[in-house]
Amino acid sequence: MNTARIVVLAIAAGAGLTALYLASGIDSKPPAAAPAAQLPTVDILVAKSDIGLGQSVKPEDLQWQTWPSATASSSFVRRSDKPDATTQIAGSIARSPFIAGEPIREQKLVRADGSGFMAAILPTGMRAISTEISPETGAGGFILPNDRVDVILSKREKSSDRSGADIVNSEIILGNVRVLAIDQAPKEKEGSSALVGKTVTLELKPEQAETLARSRQTGSLSLALRSIADVNANEIRSDDQTLRRSESINVVRYGVLSQTTTQK
Repeated sequence: MNTARIVVLAIAAGAGLTALYLASGIDSKPPAAAPAAQLPTVDILVAKSDIGLGQSVKPEDLQWQTWPSATASSSFVRRSDKPDATTQIAGSIARSPFIAGEPIREQKLVRADGSGFMAAILPTGMRAISTEISPETGAGGFILPNDRVDVILSKREKSSDRSGADIVNSEIILGNVRVLAIDQAPKEKEGSSALVGKTVTLELKPEQAETLARSRQTGSLSLALRSIADVNANEIRSDDQTLRRSESINVVRYGVLSQTTTQK
């Protein structure tokens, strides 16, 4: 065998070994991972910073944020539906507070259109009416805006018997009504847990406003703070004259020490 043939065979053998090595390396590589499924998303308008009750919304208070389409409620403001929402919503008043990152819902906003703040946040069909309070009649100042209260009317009447005693009757005339403001403060001041004022503004139906106005002329009014769990409790109707009366106390004058308690 001549030298040239040996060289050719050596080259061919080397090429074959190289091809076999490369082929084995390719086969040993793991298969490429399948691309991850992309969830459909949508841009939602959210609060960029906290927006307080009654605050006028500015464009810089808002921003677009990407959300999964499956978790985006139909009540949220979407860029695909309202691309200019940041400017369209600007100037609205927050009927309820927003926290940073919370989706904007137009149900919680109202256009003032030149009206005052209280008229803007008052729900349709409701009235805002104020009455005097003191620390004694206002739960010691622990009633705050957005709390729920009962309004109690106390009346002093002359007794028909010979004792000459005055009878003090108390009854709940309005139940589970919302406090809109204390004096002119529609929200807590710097997170205060107490807010002492001289006037409280309540959110009432028209017939409830009439009841309160009449009652204010016939006796003294007190507010009883309700639990936060009672927000959805049934209201006491102002036209229901068969309401349960609280204790009636006979206050006896001239040193007579008799007292009676009744329940109607």
